[in-house]
Parts: sequence; structure tokens; C-alpha cells
Amino acid sequence: MELSARTADQIGQAIRRTRKARGWTQGDVSARTNLRVATISSLENGDTGVKLATLLSVMAALGLEFRLVQRGGNVDIEDIF
Repeated sequence: MELSARTADQIGQAIRRTRKARGWTQGDVSARTNLRVATISSLENGDTGVKLATLLSVMAALGLEFRLVQRGGNVDIEDIF
């Protein structure tokens, strides 16, 4: 499955969809990452204050890969997070 996301909300939605497709709860992700359930929830809800290290930890637990792909238009990484 390939997902594309350009905003914090879209990233959160992709994380949530992947988690649910695996049949995992936020608690399951929390246990695999040693992050609080509230942190997982914030990420899934598109909170722009989530640290990059947190995002990468959750993605690794879910078996997701982070890739930057240049598309049309100029998007600064700061606009995503």
C-alpha cells in the first residue's frame, strides 16, 4: 500500500488508517514505541507540535517508510510539520 501525505492532518490520517488496517489500538502502538497513548492520538489528529523523532518512531513500528518526493509547486518541510 502506498500513501501520500502533504500536511500534518494527512500524515495523521495515514498513520491511523495503517494502524487500524493492522488491527492495532493506539495502546498497541504505544507499547511498541514507548510513547504515551496521548502522543499517538496527537499525531493521528494532525497536531503540528509532534516531534519528527516521534513520527519516525511510530512509522517504524507500523512498518512505514518516510520519503520526500518533489512534486509540482514549492512546499517547505516546515509547512508540513
